[in-house]
Amino acid sequence: MAAAPSPPESELKPDPFMKALGSFSGIYWIANWMELVERFAYYGVRVVLPVFMVEAISEGGPEFTHIQKGTVYALWALVQSFVPIFTGGFADQYGYKLNIVIATVLKMIGYVLMGFCIQLSDMMTGTPLAEARAAGTDLTYPIFFAGAMFLAAGTAIFKPGLQGLIANQMPKRNAAFGWGLFYQMVNIGGFIGPLLAGYLRILEWEYVFLACTIGIALNFIPLFFFKEPAHHGEEEEEARSVSRVLWDAVCGLLEPRLFFFTIAFAGFWLMFYQLFDILPNFIDDWVDSRAAADMLMGIFGESGVPVGEGPNEGNLTQEWMINFNAFLISIFAFAMGYITGKIRSLTAIIVGIAISAGAIYMLGMSMSGWWILLAIGIFSLGEMSASPTKMRYLASIAPAGKEGLYMGYVNFTVGIGWSIGSIVAGNLYEEGGDKINLARNYLAENGYMTKAAADELDRGKVLDVFTQTVEGNPDPWETRELLWNAYDPEGMWLLFTVIGLASMVLIIIYDKITSAADRNPSHSFNTKGHIWVRGALVPIIGAFLWTWISGGSETSLAIKVQCVMFSLLMFATFVHESEPDHPSSPDPAT
Repeated sequence: MAAAPSPPESELKPDPFMKALGSFSGIYWIANWMELVERFAYYGVRVVLPVFMVEAISEGGPEFTHIQKGTVYALWALVQSFVPIFTGGFADQYGYKLNIVIATVLKMIGYVLMGFCIQLSDMMTGTPLAEARAAGTDLTYPIFFAGAMFLAAGTAIFKPGLQGLIANQMPKRNAAFGWGLFYQMVNIGGFIGPLLAGYLRILEWEYVFLACTIGIALNFIPLFFFKEPAHHGEEEEEARSVSRVLWDAVCGLLEPRLFFFTIAFAGFWLMFYQLFDILPNFIDDWVDSRAAADMLMGIFGESGVPVGEGPNEGNLTQEWMINFNAFLISIFAFAMGYITGKIRSLTAIIVGIAISAGAIYMLGMSMSGWWILLAIGIFSLGEMSASPTKMRYLASIAPAGKEGLYMGYVNFTVGIGWSIGSIVAGNLYEEGGDKINLARNYLAENGYMTKAAADELDRGKVLDVFTQTVEGNPDPWETRELLWNAYDPEGMWLLFTVIGLASMVLIIIYDKITSAADRNPSHSFNTKGHIWVRGALVPIIGAFLWTWISGGSETSLAIKVQCVMFSLLMFATFVHESEPDHPSSPDPAT
């Protein structure tokens, strides 16, 4: 598939700030408001899930393992990130508004199933979760899993429809500014949701899910206030069949620039999602944020700041800690978008990855709440440079009439990294990061009880037993330091840093190759790009196949799905007749 010619960079210089602000249509602002509402609900739930999923049954949680949690996220990633490749095409073909309606209904079902998985399991089995779990009859995990897939599918449908609507309305001259504003609205919603969730989860976990279900339902209202906009480019063509839409979506992935960009950028997303999948557990287990909580209570009063109980008594809740990311982005994203609009998009992405990788490494350097907040702040700076720019970059090469489809492709790179990262992180944290598991190990390894006895302890009582049993009767804060020094749970952050830096190197290589191809129309990347794609697919498929075979029956379904998916892409390279790429200019600044 040939890339759409890009206007010369000289014709795309952004307007002055106020003129640029006034260049956006009413539909653009309505779409941004809907994104804010959707992100409020999504992140309100998303930020509590890592802790909720592993919470002890005796403490009101379903008590999944980190490996189960990783499996949920891995398949969630595939559904949420790969389905938009197809639903983006449907948004262009059948309408953005219909996409948004369907997505909202699915997301509401997902929130309810996840939030009430314990009650639904109790009702279906006729026994409390603790008894059903012991008997092997509880249905909590499949119910929660189904809810996660409904939410993932709803998000997968919503994203390309909404982002395609944004791209449809985006003035190309001010695209960098426009995507920066959009990213700011994302994070305003992403800030308000966890802010509320931090209060509600102290009361009851279910309150978080109810609030977010009601919140997402509000997105039905704006649909009555605008007409479906005309799509660009393909109005005169006959409507394509469903199978043709799907086939065109698959073939689009074989476009060399798109394919190699998504593969190179996947490592960033593997690193990125640990901020939301593992860092909440890491904060809950290891970080001492009492000083930050005290400072905030001095400003807002004791009742205005949610703090933990039990082993985390006095700690600022992890939802509020993580929310520092959304707080900074909600304030500075539009300014960063305006600044990055003055430089090449790939340069902004490379710089953003480098900053984010440095911040990820910082997370393992201290248990101090202030230090973790600093690392989150630095990470946010890198994220603001890299993440919204991916939409700008792909939107700039999207052919007219295919804005929704290319916004769907934005999620392809996210899905690969997020899915693999969830499997890696789940296994790493279960074995070497979870404080409860490490406390059990310590009791057994130091002769306080047998391994079998330690494993039989109620998850909610392990730390109490640890305090009563271990020499010196360490309190919760001393226990943290003792286990930190004994097991080095922070070591995983180095691995994620290396993966992020590897992604940065791949983007640099990609930039060099595509720049050379831009300058030379006869470059083999332009004329034989499909061969490049086919060659790259061989080691990718080989890696997934080796993992599948070596893992046997224990191999995650997410690995199997990706192996099959990339194999189908390989098949498509032999069937699809690719067109030579005809670049017209280097990567534009906007």
